[in-house]
Order: sequence, then C-alpha cells, then structure tokens
Amino acid sequence: MKQHKIFISFLLFLMTGYATKAQTGTFNIDFEKYKLDNELEVILHHDDSDPIVAVALLYHVGSGREKPGKTGFAHLFEHILFQESENIPQDEFFRKIQDAGGTLNGGTSYDFTVYYEVVPKNALEKVLWMESDRMGFVENTVTQSAFINQQNVVMNEKRQSVDNQPYGHTSYVINKSIYPDGHPYNWTVIGEMEDLQNATLEDVKDFYNSFYGPNNATLVIAGDFDNNEARAFVEKYFAEIKPRQPVEDRQPMNVTLHSAVRLFHEDNFATQPQLRMVWPTVHSFSDDDYALSFLGQILSGTRKSPMYKHLVRDTRMTSGVSVYQSSLELAGTFNIVLTANEGFSLKDLENGVMESFRIFEEEGITETDLERIKAGLEMSFYSGLSSVLNKSFSLAQYNAFMGDPGYIEEDIKKIQAVTTDDVLRVYEKYIKDSPCVTTSFVPKGRADLAAENSVRADVIEEDILNAAGVAQVTDEQQTEIRRTPSIIDRSKEPPLVPDPLLTIPEIWTTTLSNGLDVYGIEQQELPVVSFTLVIDGGFRADILDQIGVANMMTDIMMEGTRTKTPEELEEEIELLGATISMYTSAEEIVISGSTLARNLEKTMDIMREILLEPRWDEEQFELKKNQNINYLIRYEANPSFIASREFNKLVYGADHIFGHYSLGTIESVSKITLDDLKNFYDKYFSPSVSTFHIAGDVSRQQVVESLKELESLWKARDVEYPDYEDPVPAKQSRVFFYDMPGSRQSVIYIGHLSIGRDDPDYYPAYIMNYQLGGGPNGRLFMVLREEKGYTYGAYSSFSGRKGVGTFIANASVQSGTTLESIEIFRDLIKNYKEEVSEDDLLFTKNSLIRSNARRFETLESLTGMLQTISKYDFPFDYVKKEEDIVRSMTLEKMKRLADHYLETDRMIYLIVGDAETQLDQLIELGLGEPVLLNE
Repeated sequence: MKQHKIFISFLLFLMTGYATKAQTGTFNIDFEKYKLDNELEVILHHDDSDPIVAVALLYHVGSGREKPGKTGFAHLFEHILFQESENIPQDEFFRKIQDAGGTLNGGTSYDFTVYYEVVPKNALEKVLWMESDRMGFVENTVTQSAFINQQNVVMNEKRQSVDNQPYGHTSYVINKSIYPDGHPYNWTVIGEMEDLQNATLEDVKDFYNSFYGPNNATLVIAGDFDNNEARAFVEKYFAEIKPRQPVEDRQPMNVTLHSAVRLFHEDNFATQPQLRMVWPTVHSFSDDDYALSFLGQILSGTRKSPMYKHLVRDTRMTSGVSVYQSSLELAGTFNIVLTANEGFSLKDLENGVMESFRIFEEEGITETDLERIKAGLEMSFYSGLSSVLNKSFSLAQYNAFMGDPGYIEEDIKKIQAVTTDDVLRVYEKYIKDSPCVTTSFVPKGRADLAAENSVRADVIEEDILNAAGVAQVTDEQQTEIRRTPSIIDRSKEPPLVPDPLLTIPEIWTTTLSNGLDVYGIEQQELPVVSFTLVIDGGFRADILDQIGVANMMTDIMMEGTRTKTPEELEEEIELLGATISMYTSAEEIVISGSTLARNLEKTMDIMREILLEPRWDEEQFELKKNQNINYLIRYEANPSFIASREFNKLVYGADHIFGHYSLGTIESVSKITLDDLKNFYDKYFSPSVSTFHIAGDVSRQQVVESLKELESLWKARDVEYPDYEDPVPAKQSRVFFYDMPGSRQSVIYIGHLSIGRDDPDYYPAYIMNYQLGGGPNGRLFMVLREEKGYTYGAYSSFSGRKGVGTFIANASVQSGTTLESIEIFRDLIKNYKEEVSEDDLLFTKNSLIRSNARRFETLESLTGMLQTISKYDFPFDYVKKEEDIVRSMTLEKMKRLADHYLETDRMIYLIVGDAETQLDQLIELGLGEPVLLNE
C-alpha cells in the first residue's frame, strides 16, 4: 500500500491585449491505493469539502468482451445487477440508496461497466455492503422472470434511443463497416435486437462468472470519510469474495481500411440528410490520439475553423459541424458529422468537406490555436474535479486502463506536448487521401440526396405489427434463496449513524447603483468561479405574432460585439480559459459562464461588452435565422420534441405564449427582422429586472469591483411585459393523437394545467408526487418498467415556473403496449390518493431531507440555488424551510394534495406514435373519439 500525491502543472495562458504568456499553476489530489488478496484494487481519496461520499465500482468489461451472436450482454447484465441480490430484496437497490438520501446509477461502454453511488457520508458502510453483495452474492437470485423483465426493458431502451430516433442506426452501420467481423467493436453497446431476444439465463450467468469478480474490478471511495474506517469496511465486505476466472489483458487492435466504404440508408424519421465520414485511427492514450483530438478542434471547434467558415458561414450548407477523435481502449476513429440544410445534398456536403481540407492545408495552424485549446483544457480539468463523483470516475478509469490512478499527470504532459507539427503529421498520416467509411442517412424516399456512389446499407428494422417483448414466465415457487456461505451475517443491513447536519453556504447580496441585484457565495475549493446574469422576461416577453424573437436574441448577441468580430470574441474568451454562453428560457434570458478566478475581471469585461455593445451584424443575423429554420425542420423528426410541443399547445391554448414553442415556427422565424431584435433589446434589457449570481474562489469585494464598469454603463429603464390571460383548464378528459408513421414506440403525455413554483402548495405537491412518479421508486416507474417491461422509464412532475404551471406524467412505451400503458397511467394516478401509505411517506421524508447533504457540492448547484432565491424572493435558508415542510407532512395531507392536484377528470391524453396500428383502439379508454392532430 502506498499513499500518493499528484501535483498537476498546467500551461496557463493569460491575455494581455492580443498577446499571450505562459504561467505555471498547480493543484494536488491525494489518494491511497492498495490491493486485497482477491486482487480487488482499492483507491481512497479524501475530500471533506462536503459531507458526502462517492463510491464507484468499475468492472473492466464492456460490450467489447461479448461475442458475435451474443451482443448486448454487458449492458443487459448492468440492468440485472440492479434487481436483487441474496441479501437485498427485489427492487431495493434504488430504494435503500434513496432512503439514505443518495443517488445511484450505472453505465456500460465498449470497455467497462461502472456502478456508482453518491450518499451522505453516514451511508458509506451501507453502500459497500450493497456493492459487495452484487459482486459476490447475486447469481442465485437471477431468476428467469427477472431476467426476461430486463430483456424487455433493454429492448425498449433500444427502441427509444436507437430505433425511434432519426439517424439512430448510424453507429450500427459504421461499426459493421469499419471494424471487421470478430473485432470487439464490430457491434454497438446496446446490442442487436435478435441477440437480446434470444439471450438465455445461462448465457448471461456465464458472462457474469467470466468478468464480474474482484480480480477484474477497481473500487474507488472519494469524499468525506475516515481512511481507517473505510479500509475496515472494504475488508469486511469484499475480502472474502473469491476471484473469478482470470481475465486476459488485451492489446490494442487498431484497424486499417484498404478501400473506401460508401453506404446509404433511407431513415424513417429523418427530415434532413446526414453525412458521416469516419477514418480508423488509434486507441486512447496513444501519442497520436492527443494530436488527433487537437486536429478535430482546429478543423471545426471555432468560428475561425475552416469547416465552420466554409460549410456553415459562407455556403450555409449546414447549421453546424462536429469533428472529433473517438478513442477507445483497443482502437479509435476520427469522425466528421454534418446534417444538410434544406436545399443541399450530401454530395454538396462531401465536396464542402474536401474544400475545407484544402483551406486547412493552405492556412495551416498557429500557436494561438494550440494555446486556445490548452487554456480551455485547464478549465475542463478543474470542472472534472468539481465533484467527488467525477474524481472517482477519473481515478477508476486511469487505474483500469493505464494501471495508475495518478496517470492524470502523464495525461496532462501529453496534452502540453502537442505541437503544430504533430497535428499536421496526424492529418497527413490518418486523414488526407486515406479511405474512410462514408454514410448517408436520408429521408424516406430521398435516396437522391445521398453521397455519390453509395450503396444501400444492410439495416434490420423491427416490424411494428410483429414487434413483441419476450413472453414472461412464472418462476417455480421458491421458499428461500440459496445463500452463498459468508464469514459475516450479510442479512444484517448496516445502520445509518446520525445524519450530517445541513449547512447552508453563507450568502452575501448587494444592489448596485443601477438597480442590479447581486448574490454571491465564496467557495475556495478550486481556483474557478461560475456565474449567471439573469434578465427577466425570456420567451414570456415574446408576442404572438413574433414568436422566436427572444430565442434569436441570445443567438445573435454571442456573434461579436461592436469592436470584435465573432471570431475575435470567441478567441478572447477561450484564451482566458473561460466559457460564456447565452440562452432563452421560458421566463428569463440568461448569460452563463465560468472562468479561472484570476481572470474574473477580464471575463466580466467581456460579458459587459457582449451585453452592452451588440454587433447587430446583418450577415450573422441571416445565418442564425437560416440555422433556426433548419433546426425546426429537424425537430419534426423527434417524437419526444413533438410530444412536448403539442402538449403545451393543448393545455395552454393558442392565445397564451406558453402554448407555442420558443424557437417559433418556420413561418414566424422567416418574418423576424434585425429591427425586431433591436426593439426587444431596448424594451427588456435593463438592470432593474436583472440579477447577477456568482459562486467560487472570489470575495464579495472582488466581485463588486469587477462589475464597476457594468454598474456605470448599464442604465436602468422601465420595463413592461406582454400581459397574457391565464389559460382556461380543460373541462373534461380528452385523447389526442399525433401520427408518426412507422414509430416503434408511442410517446405518452398525460396531464393538465396546475400550480406554479411560486404557489405555497407547490413544494407540498412536489412531496406528494415523489412516490407517484418522482423517480425510479415511483409507482409509474415500478409498474411500467420493472413489472411490465414496457418502457425504459416513466415519471410525473409539476413544472416549476411562475404563475400557471402543469402536471405531466409521461413515458415512451413499446408501440404494441400503448393502450394498456395509458390504462396503467390512468389507474395509478386515479388510485394514488387511496393507495399512498405511511411507508411511502417515511421513504419520501428520508430521501428528500437526507439528500440535502448533496445539494451544494458544485459551483453550478450554488449558482442555481442563488437563482431560485432571487427569482422567487425566497429566504436564504429556504432549503431548511422546505425541510420543515417535509417533516410536517402527514399522510392525510398527502392524500388531500393528491385529491386536489391530480385532477383525473380533466386530463389531456396525448400520444405520439403510429396511428395506423394504435389510434383506433384508444376509443376503449371511454373518453370519446380520439382527435388526430395531423394528417
């Protein structure tokens, strides 16, 4: 066992006019690494910034360890390990962690599977007890019925994330084309539907026994804990677990294409064609991997990059370009992704890529390009260390793939070492004149839009009429689980020691002379700050015949200033290692950013310039307008987007602004002029309706000093917003259907108008809903996913905005289960007021109160809290007051709230799916003839 301290040095870049200079900065990460006799590698990292602890258990197995014909097993088993173990009953993994105030999940990649929890520090022993139980004491509990249930859940996850999405089959086509048969990356992580359907219980048990042992795992504990106590817990719960069969280390398996591959597919959901060009490159952490990552950013990452200039700005063939190196443990690829704007084909885009390469070769790379990237990477590293969970992931992955959790030092050295010659060399070696896989995914019936000389790809698509889950079976009655012998009594759940006390960070506030309210929190853990400037209004300030103006405001204001072109503004921000962005929400316009603490004043100067000196560039305005129109065309292919848009139309109505989509329509955006934006700016941008929030390594005095020029130059004005009458609630329940022919799933939205965030009953209603649909232990999730296997997730919530909000319950379900799923939703919501129990109430109280220990960990969570305080005029200790509301909640109050706010007799039922197979049967709901919203 050894204790380590990592000192990380960065090349830091500070702006002085347009010149840059280097400076070295350091920070350190302490960790302790040791190995148990069973070969489990354990890493401990102590961080007492918050009273929480993260546990990450990474198994060095992903889909790349599967075999052809048995794909998707790693991801399937990830699901199975959440179900039950010998000492943790069915569906109790989520419940026990949430009851302790924690959160948990897992993930599967090509190369690893990870399970993780973040809990208050008093729950560490409980987490280790649970993780050890599913490492060594789970096999006897994996029954046929539990296995089939998760088969169906994963098949529906595939339908939702792949089969029912535009361009969803792209990864499948590319992997089959670039990696030869038998290569571990020849298939996708989620697997193929046929393999998932044909998987057997013995198949996955064999997979588990091959890879899920202590000898193939890294356990990381990061956070506020006592090292000696943590070591004792690890020994107690993990040491006796026997290693499984040895897992052979694998060497890189980089591939080479000997000739170009050109394929097309007519996509059922695509509204515009998408081009991908993929070159085989190198595996992660290899020297060329770093230079290839820089190459991707230089080709497309800024407004000065050749692909942005040629493809987006000058020709407007596309609204955005993504170029990146994707490196995995065994191999890597270099990727270009482009979606054509209306009126262009993928032949046009491919020619545009070639022209962009020519421009790149002609213009070359400057040292400033590399400085900009390296400055941004410093901020990225700090962001990656902002939470104990991120630290645990980093330590686990460095250890698993490089054998050293401290490899971050070498990682940064390799980043710093990249030169312009390296970038040019990898371009010549891997990309220029090299064969690649080119895929064209085009709308149905538009094969003419594909790149030249493309042949049809072999894509297997599920038949909606014959799509079905695996038939469920009933397990033979089993009186008692056969238990694996243990030297301790594993049936005894570790008790929780007293909960950590909630400590609200100290908040300061001031009002500047121009009326701008400022809220701040000083937190010195990392030398960075996070900030938001919130201007009241947002989409709510749009008028009905000019929808989309507020949204376009935040697009155009980041496109340069009076004295800086868009390219110059972007470069100045990036050379500071800062980020600044703008967006429009329902009720605000927000300028959001982060920066190194030492660069706060310069970053505030840039924010002030963006805010007070818009460029109002006609060319950039037309470019943004064209981009938004093309985004709207693409969104028509997204069932979830359509469901959200149509539901708001139905509940708010055409006469209320929230009954419309904030981006607007093609017609409304086409009519917007630059003068409309200037008028909006003059009407609604004022410090008198704005607040500034900041958290990080900066004092109140420093913040106020950095805002002096903004205070002096930004003058207050009177602001009046459009007045919209409250929408009229539905008088009775109705069923509406939006047809998306060929949809493999139905997106279900059920709900009605309800209270807003500023209503005194909002938080009590939030508490009431928690066990209905507030998370993975809610009734909707447990029945529709865990019991039926019809969906990947089902939830319900009250929207948090001022004034009139909504109650919504929603899920994406297998198409053939649409009617039954709606009936389940209806019955669960209707019966909730009778069925909610004292156990539900106790669980809700424990989960909500104890989870507050995790509430203030990151700078973003702190600025978010400040925004809530300023927006709703809440007291600084509103979180404690919400705790009081939770503690005082009774079962009688819960039932009364459910009866009042779950208005089952005036629900809007909206389904987005395949009308040919699903519409007619909905008459059986007894709510009248379903209304078809589109033809």
